[in-house]
Amino acid sequence: MRRITILVSFDYIYNVKLQEYEALKAFSAAKVKVPKHYLVKDVKGAVSAYRDIGGPVVLKAQVAVAGRGKAGGVVRADSESTVRSEAERLLNTEIKGLRAKALLVEEWIKAKEELYLGFTIDRSAKMPVVLASKAGGVDIEELLKTRADLLVKKNIDPLMGFMHHQAFHIAKSINLKGSEAKAFIELALNLYNLFRALDCELLESNPLALTEDDSFIALDARIIIDDNALFRHREFGQEDEDLTELEKEARRAGFSYVELDGDIAIVGNGAGLVMATLDTVTYFGGKPACFLDVGGGATEEVVERALRIALRNPKLKVLFLNVLGGITMCDEVALGLVKALSSTKTIPAVVRLVGANEDEGRRILREAGIGYYESMEDAVKAAVEAVGEDQDGHTYRL
Repeated sequence: MRRITILVSFDYIYNVKLQEYEALKAFSAAKVKVPKHYLVKDVKGAVSAYRDIGGPVVLKAQVAVAGRGKAGGVVRADSESTVRSEAERLLNTEIKGLRAKALLVEEWIKAKEELYLGFTIDRSAKMPVVLASKAGGVDIEELLKTRADLLVKKNIDPLMGFMHHQAFHIAKSINLKGSEAKAFIELALNLYNLFRALDCELLESNPLALTEDDSFIALDARIIIDDNALFRHREFGQEDEDLTELEKEARRAGFSYVELDGDIAIVGNGAGLVMATLDTVTYFGGKPACFLDVGGGATEEVVERALRIALRNPKLKVLFLNVLGGITMCDEVALGLVKALSSTKTIPAVVRLVGANEDEGRRILREAGIGYYESMEDAVKAAVEAVGEDQDGHTYRL
C-alpha cells in the first residue's frame, strides 16, 4: 500500500474564534493601539457612529471567518449615504454562509506601511512561533506562496518566553529601524503576553499599520482560543448566533459538528480520527462537507441521530462513515446507519468499519446493501469517486 502523509488541520474544531470587536478589546487591554470603533446592529447605529468618528470609516461585517475582505465584508465609506447603503447591504448579506448580525464601524487610518504580525503554535516543534512580514493586507496568503522570503519565522521557547532580543531580531529582519523598531518591539512583546494569557492557538494582526509618526495601530485583530482552555476564560465562548442551524442542532444534541464548504460528509468516532479523515479526503481531491464526531461508545440511537443531522446538509453528495471500534461497537454503528438511510433521502454511503463487533456490523451492512472497507485509504478513494458516480439518489454499493 502506498504510504501517504496526513496533515491534521486543528482549525476544524477545538477552538473558539473571537469576533473582531472582542479581539480589538483584548488588544486594547494589552496596551496595543487600535482604531476608534463602534459595534452597531443596525443602519441607524452605523450612521451615528460615522458622525461621531467624523471622517472616513471602514465597515466590517462581524462574522468569525477569515477572508471577509475578499468576500465583500469589509468596505470603506467616505459619506453618510455610503454608510447607509453599505451597512444595509452588509446586514443583509451572508459571508461564507454566516449572516452578520452586527457591524464594526471603524475609523479609517492612513498607513505609511501595512505589515503582518502573528503568533501561533508550531506543532512539529511543539512550541509557539512568531510570524512577521513587511507585507500585510488581504492578499498576504497568496503573496507568501510565491514570496516566502518575505515571511520571518522564529520559534519561541515556552519556558523562556518571547525575549526582547528576539523581538529586536524580528524588527531588524523586516527592515525596521530606530523609533519604528522600538515601537514594534513593545507591540510584539505585548501581543505575545496576550497570546499566552488567553491560551491562544492563533493571535494576529493583518494589516498592522505603521503610521507617519512611527507608531503601530492594529487595523485588524484575530484571536482563536484553544477550546480546552475555556474553563480559564469563561468570558469567551462561541455564540449560537455564529452557528448554522445544523450546527446549533448538533450542539444541542451533544455532537461536535462543523459545516464546511464541500460535498462529502465526514463522520467518525473521535475528533482525531475525523480530522485525519478530513485531511485524507482532501489529499485525494475530495471536499469535506462537514466534521461530525459521534463520540466514543455511541449507541445505535446516537449514531442514527447524528447521521440524520449530517444527511440534512443540502450540499451533501456522499456520506463517509469512518469507525474504529473499541468502546464503540461496530454493530451499533451499522444499525444506526441503516436506520438513518432508510428514513431519509438516500445518497452514496461509503463505510470503513474496523474494530469491536466488526463481523456483525459488516453482516448488517451487507444485508442492507451497503459496502464497507477495511482500509482507510481505499475507503477515501471510493468516497471521492462516488461524488461523481451516482447523482440519482441510490445508496452506493460495491
